[in-house]
Amino acid sequence: MGKLKHVNSIDLQGAIAQGCQTMQRVFNADDDNIPFFKSVLAPEARLSFNASHSESHVPGRHLNALLAAEAVAGVEIDEQAVHHHARAAFFSFSGPLPLPLNRQVIGGPLVNFLPHNTREGMHALYALARYRDSGQARGIAERMIATVMRMWHPRRRWDRRDFERWGLVLGEKDNFIFGEARLIGPLVKYYRATGNGSALELALALKQKAVDEFFRDDGGYDPEIFGSHVHSTTSVMSSLAQLADLMGDATLMNRVRAFYDNGLQQVRDPLGWSIESSICPDENTDLGESNNTGDIVETALILGRWGYPGCFHDAERIVRAHLLPSQLQDTSFIVEPPNPEGADGKRRLAERHLGAFGTPAPYGHRPVGFDRVIFNMDIVGGAVGSLCEVVRESTRFDQAGHRVNLLFDRRTPEIEVASPYTQDGLRITVKRPGPLFVRIPPWVDREALSLAGHDGRWRFAGEHLFIPKPRVDAPITVFFDRPMQEIVLKHRLRDIRVRLRGDEVVAMDNFGADLTFFDPY
Repeated sequence: MGKLKHVNSIDLQGAIAQGCQTMQRVFNADDDNIPFFKSVLAPEARLSFNASHSESHVPGRHLNALLAAEAVAGVEIDEQAVHHHARAAFFSFSGPLPLPLNRQVIGGPLVNFLPHNTREGMHALYALARYRDSGQARGIAERMIATVMRMWHPRRRWDRRDFERWGLVLGEKDNFIFGEARLIGPLVKYYRATGNGSALELALALKQKAVDEFFRDDGGYDPEIFGSHVHSTTSVMSSLAQLADLMGDATLMNRVRAFYDNGLQQVRDPLGWSIESSICPDENTDLGESNNTGDIVETALILGRWGYPGCFHDAERIVRAHLLPSQLQDTSFIVEPPNPEGADGKRRLAERHLGAFGTPAPYGHRPVGFDRVIFNMDIVGGAVGSLCEVVRESTRFDQAGHRVNLLFDRRTPEIEVASPYTQDGLRITVKRPGPLFVRIPPWVDREALSLAGHDGRWRFAGEHLFIPKPRVDAPITVFFDRPMQEIVLKHRLRDIRVRLRGDEVVAMDNFGADLTFFDPY
């Protein structure tokens, strides 16, 4: 099949909007519009129910992303889709305990509890409380937090007998990182939105176990300790960064940075691709997961805001070189399967997957040696939610003035930015008085950089070009070349050569794979 056709992978706003469309087409008409979880597009395409994650997991990912996209990126959201996701989320909490539960079979009772899903359950409640002022979501969230605090213990964690008394099955494959540690991030978001002190109390209790036993001073990573599910590790990392940011906790943020610089490097490459499972068969070595990449980006944005050098550049390169190119924008390879029974999970698969994110290799949707193409629907929400954070952090206006942190197109009441990837030069127009800081990528030749539209003073201040008195409503254009660079991604079984112009990939080794993103190296 070769290289897929892609629309402009630089269009951040368009990628968010397309991902939102995907999340609004995910409902199973054969299951009262509960969203699908499982998605496989090859060798035979289908969407399907999952006994661990459908109602307890997908609505949280999608509500968190859809409602953030509406608020941050101005995407128009179908309120009926919000209703379907909210209804599914509330259903998952309607069992004998106020925890996110799942059915074993469609039409059956809520019987399965995985602590893994506490993150997604709280994400649904947070999003509905913050963006829809849902009293029902607040009430369930408060009961959930109280239940976790009553039933969870830092050393013993969960007692299986407590769940058996209620006719529930506690998931077998959990460890702390795969399980309830992931809850820290949405608890922080919920606290920011509502001021609920119990949410912060539980987040701090979970954080203490995480730093005492896992995220140590040396920033090391051992899959035997953290578990093989890398997205759980990256989501806890980003959760701890969110908590440190909320609390102004430099000690905790230094733990996050130590892991980011050390242990994380075992499960990611320089373009932000991250392996799906850290203990996997050799033939699946290039199988990644966009959720992981999104967590890495969100953590980099927080670290960048805290002044750690290079983290904003890491975030931008990851988004331009891997996350945006990995969005499914050409569905011509998808073949509708035979469907004599008329199952909804086999209908309109190409249309429903346009804009999805999944489990890519750095070079394409089908990793070398892997016979399937997977786009599990929860991943769309994770990736789009992270892209919303990219939009939010790309520019800032604070007591120091205007900050341009990422070189994407952006328009706010305070500033307008036109990216150097879409035109000749980086054009910036400030709309309110204040100094201007513009992050300059490390590959820019500063001696050759020039400005047009500004005849006053300017200088470099660390990573930034600093203009103390930009004129309001007067566009300033910063000119610089985007040089060609060549790097090598060191994967477990192969080296992958990459050619970039600035932070945009123009060619990459693909080893004869199909469904690829770039021209071959």
